[in-house]
Amino acid sequence: MENNNSEKLKFSEKLGYGLGDGASNFFFQVFNIFLLYYYTDIFGLPAAAVGTMFLVTKAVDAISDPVMGLIADRTESRWGKFRPYILWVAVPYGVLGYAMFANPDLSESGKLIYAYVTYTLMMLAYTAINVPYSALLGVISPSSEERTKVSSYRFICAFLAAWLIGTFVTPLKNLLGGGNEALGFQMTMAIFAVASVVLFWICFATTKERVAPTQEKSDIRLDLKAMAANGPWVALFISGIFALMNVAVRNGSMVYYLKYYVGDDGSRMFLIFDKTAIFISLGMLAFVIGVSLTKTLCTYFEKRTLMIALTVGNAITMAVFYIIPPDQYWLMLGVHCLGSLIIGPTPAIVWAMYADTADYGEWKTGRRTTGLVFSSVLFAQKMGLAVGAGLAGVILGWFGFIANEVQSESSLAGIRFLFSIFPAILSVLSAAAIIFYTINKATIATFEKELAERHAG
Repeated sequence: MENNNSEKLKFSEKLGYGLGDGASNFFFQVFNIFLLYYYTDIFGLPAAAVGTMFLVTKAVDAISDPVMGLIADRTESRWGKFRPYILWVAVPYGVLGYAMFANPDLSESGKLIYAYVTYTLMMLAYTAINVPYSALLGVISPSSEERTKVSSYRFICAFLAAWLIGTFVTPLKNLLGGGNEALGFQMTMAIFAVASVVLFWICFATTKERVAPTQEKSDIRLDLKAMAANGPWVALFISGIFALMNVAVRNGSMVYYLKYYVGDDGSRMFLIFDKTAIFISLGMLAFVIGVSLTKTLCTYFEKRTLMIALTVGNAITMAVFYIIPPDQYWLMLGVHCLGSLIIGPTPAIVWAMYADTADYGEWKTGRRTTGLVFSSVLFAQKMGLAVGAGLAGVILGWFGFIANEVQSESSLAGIRFLFSIFPAILSVLSAAAIIFYTINKATIATFEKELAERHAG
């Protein structure tokens, strides 16, 4: 590994790193937007049972995420600590992601067991590849400025992949399935599986690890103690859980909102695209535009200030959906794009903030726990997504939702609540936690200089 604080990363490396998150999002965004719908309306599982599954399986992540972080921090190879896992786990990741949508002909109880097993194994594979991939951001450069640039590339690639998902999943599953939604999803996910493996391998081949830890003694107890003492990390961890709960609830209810409240029956509105595909696609494009503004915004404002302001702004746009009538599709589309544009810079900013907390922790305690820091991010994400999706399933069942039927007034009220008020509340709670994040530009300048001197020594 190298420790060159002045080295500017090449475009090819920044893009290569970004493609790794593109690979993740070929499944991550499908899970966000379509998984709850797939399980209830296509695989035929009760909404409450699916919600319970999302919650119960988090017991595995509570163990696997921090363990993977500890393992990655202690890995020594000719490729570094984190890059080897991007190479080794790519194929299992792709295979398991496809298996979730294989749609075997089983009884209802058999289907539920199959869903538990494949979902749990996929989340383990997601942990095994994405904890090291995320931690790689913390060691790809010792410069906070360079890491923020890399983070921008990461999320431009991530949400370009998300745009592809939002735009083409419904048309692809209709075209490839020939009217059979189950077959359509199966064929579509086979394509995404191959693409994800290839992109992860490109990421491995184009990146380097440049920051080596200064401590010599491996001590899990001291690593955990250092994490607990890292106040900015604690604030981000709590914020992340609420943020991803918001994402899971909103995205998980989106297809229901458009299908049952707006009345999208899958009819083509433009070329091969229905209302749902257009809504998701244009929202993702607005998001990507927002991501591209990250560098400019971070030049003029503190990351903490940006996160709070943008998150609250997005919460307002979500809450507005509760009062928009079902026949005002174009108004919905405009508000959705505005909210996506506002929230676009936040993923790149928050991941750069996590990388800063890894430096901050080493500066304060002398222990660099990059893998553990980023495993906590993945755990917060998956916990937030699971709790959010689990609550969405439970709330749908509570309001009387019945798949593929005309919904009652109570059920429609529940769908509207899930798509607007509930995620807006979660978003505000996420912003509130960021208030306690204390790292600013002056702090970064101080610890970058002192850490450079330590590493040089």
